[in-house]
Amino acid sequence: MNNRIIAPAGMAVLASVFAGPAPAHDATTETVTARFEQAIANIPGKSIRVVEVDYAPGAASLPHMHANSAFIYAYVLSGEIESKVNDDEARLYKAGESWSEPPGATHSISRNASKTNPAKLLAVFVVDSDEKKLTTPVK
Repeated sequence: MNNRIIAPAGMAVLASVFAGPAPAHDATTETVTARFEQAIANIPGKSIRVVEVDYAPGAASLPHMHANSAFIYAYVLSGEIESKVNDDEARLYKAGESWSEPPGATHSISRNASKTNPAKLLAVFVVDSDEKKLTTPVK
């Protein structure tokens, strides 16, 4: 994906707040806050959606799959996050580090690596504009 599209979207997110926090599941999981949504003018049918994911100490996301149309760029804002996507090995990402996820990825591990400090990441989705659900739990 072209950095000229992703970088401005990330900056716009830092200046914009579109929704309040929404706890996802229970206290041991993440809190996801929508931060930005915009159609991509030069790519018909595609949009950028950005969410901020807050992890309390020891919190984790449930295993999930991402939308089949979603390319994801994830950037750790604070703390340390352990992530495992598809068949890749689990990896620890520190503040300032990032990774990408291909369309239809399975995210089996996404958690705060610390039991004492919070962690936060920014996830930028390039997704079909009519896509309603960005993630689906894996059973």
